[in-house]
Amino acid sequence: MKKMFKLQWLSVLMLAFVLVGCGAKEDTNKETVSKEDQQVEKTSYKVKDDRGVEVEFNAVPKTIVSLQPSNTEILFALGVGDKIVGATEFDTYPEEAKKIERVSSSTTFNSERILALKPDVVIAYTTGSDDENLNALKVLEDAGIKVFAIKSATSFDDVYGDIQQVASVMGIEDKGEKLNEDIKAKIAEVQAKVKDVKAKNIYLEISPKPDIYTTGSGTFQQEILNAANVKNVFADLESWQKVSEEDVIAKNPEVILTTVNTENSAAEILARGGWNSITAIQNKAVYFIDPDISNRPGPRIGEAVELIAKAVYPELFK
Repeated sequence: MKKMFKLQWLSVLMLAFVLVGCGAKEDTNKETVSKEDQQVEKTSYKVKDDRGVEVEFNAVPKTIVSLQPSNTEILFALGVGDKIVGATEFDTYPEEAKKIERVSSSTTFNSERILALKPDVVIAYTTGSDDENLNALKVLEDAGIKVFAIKSATSFDDVYGDIQQVASVMGIEDKGEKLNEDIKAKIAEVQAKVKDVKAKNIYLEISPKPDIYTTGSGTFQQEILNAANVKNVFADLESWQKVSEEDVIAKNPEVILTTVNTENSAAEILARGGWNSITAIQNKAVYFIDPDISNRPGPRIGEAVELIAKAVYPELFK
C-alpha cells in the first residue's frame, strides 16, 4: 500500500480553495541568457523559500511536482507547465493540466509516487504556522528531493511575489516580471471602467445552507471585491465567517454573488424562503462566480476582478 501523508490545506468551506503566497526574495548567481527562449542558464544558484530555507539548484529544474493548483497555473503562465510531472486532483487549468499525473488529493499526497517520479523540485506550500504538511514533506527532502515551500497568499502582492519566486526557481525572472505587469494592467483596465460608478452593496456566499459562510476583511476575496469597486456588506467581519439567514436579510444587499460550485446555486438562493425582501432577490441580481478563478490566488486574479465587476456592473462592459 502506498504511504500517504496528510496535508493541511488552507481552505474554509471552499471547494478546492487553496491559497499560496510569499514575500521572500531570491539570491541567485546568474550565468547567460538564451535569447531564443529567455531561459536563464544557471549553475549552483540559490532561491530562498518561505520557510527561510535557501534551496540550492545545480541547474534549472527540468521536472516539477506542483502541490497547489495556483502554483500549477503560475508555471503554465510562465511557459514551463510542460515540465510538471505531478499535480493535485484539482489542477484543472489550463486544459493541459488535466493530463498531468495526480499525486495529491485535497488531504494527502502520495510520497512513494513522488519519489518514483524523481522530480528536480517539489513546489509545495506553507501556511506559515507549524505545518503538518511540512513535516511530511521532510520525508521527500530526506530522500534527496528538493522542496520549495511558498507561504499561503492573502493579498495581490503575495501573488506577485509567488510569481517572481517561481520564476526565480525556473531561471526566468524576466518572464515573471512581465507576467506581473500584464496582471496589473488587466486590473487597472477594469478599475478604469468602474472607478466612477457608485459602489453597490454585495453579499458573497462561499458556503450554502445550512451552514452559510461569507468572506470578510483580511481575505484574498475582499481584495478582489475592493478592486472591482463593490462594497462587501460583511466587510466588518474578519476572515471567513458563518452568518445566519437573518444576518443576510438585515444587510439587504443589492447584488448576491455565490462561488458555491453546485448545480443551480444561484437559483437555490433566489428560491430561499424569507429572502424575498432582499433587494438582490427582488431584482434577480444573483450570480454564480467561477470559484477556480475567484478563489485561486494565481495569474488569473485580473480575470477574477473582471468577473466580479461584470456581474455587478454589466452595463459598463457592453
